[in-house]
Amino acid sequence: MEELWLILKYLFLGIFQGFTEPIPISSSGHLVIVQKLMDLDLKGYGFEVLVNFGSLIAVLIIYREDILRLIRNGIGFLMTKDSRQKDDFDFIVYLIIGTIPAGVIGILFSDVFDSLKGTETVGITLIITGLALWVIRNIRGLKSDGMLTWKDALIVGLSQAVALIPGISRSGATIVAAMLLGMKQETALRFSFLLYIPVSLGTMLLSVDELLVDISTMWPSYLVAFLASIVATYFSLKWFMNVMANGNLKYFALYCFVVGGLVWMFL
Repeated sequence: MEELWLILKYLFLGIFQGFTEPIPISSSGHLVIVQKLMDLDLKGYGFEVLVNFGSLIAVLIIYREDILRLIRNGIGFLMTKDSRQKDDFDFIVYLIIGTIPAGVIGILFSDVFDSLKGTETVGITLIITGLALWVIRNIRGLKSDGMLTWKDALIVGLSQAVALIPGISRSGATIVAAMLLGMKQETALRFSFLLYIPVSLGTMLLSVDELLVDISTMWPSYLVAFLASIVATYFSLKWFMNVMANGNLKYFALYCFVVGGLVWMFL
């Protein structure tokens, strides 16, 4: 009975993380809150890395056509220098540039970010996330994929590094930065989630030893959470794409204000 209850807890965590990963309310921050409320103590990053990998699979499924086009045109440009494929080649280069800040800062300061995994930090950073979303709630940019620059990529990449702090939403930080730089909503969303792919893969590779140890002792619960995160992320991201198209980011800002305030005062 205890094992079944534990599996149900991890099922909930998988669904919860998967749902909150794509939307700009910080899945890592909410994972800290839920662990506190459910009296669970997940040591290290093994579980978080696993469910994030589940989210990655959902992102790959949704953006599969964009990914295949970028790969095809990127290789094609290298081989033929066809100007029609240059925008996609440049987009790949910008994704690489945007990945570097979070990769370097995450490795150098992993202990610092780990020490911030507390509810007091999350309460404050959720409010900061809400403020950032409120600032861009009415912004409508003009930059499409072919108009991006390496400076745009670097700034969005730096914002992704800031989101290593629990409670700062990764999708929120990158979308806020992208839209402040003048990107269209569709371009900002695409760049944000394609930027998620290398970071998630890198984190997975760096934590594989710890993850394998955790899975060996908790595999039923971890498997359930992993599958749940795939499904929840898929439907959550599809929903968020519609929200972005309709410009309703202010509701996420209000949510972050409320939850951040409650967490800061009571947890």
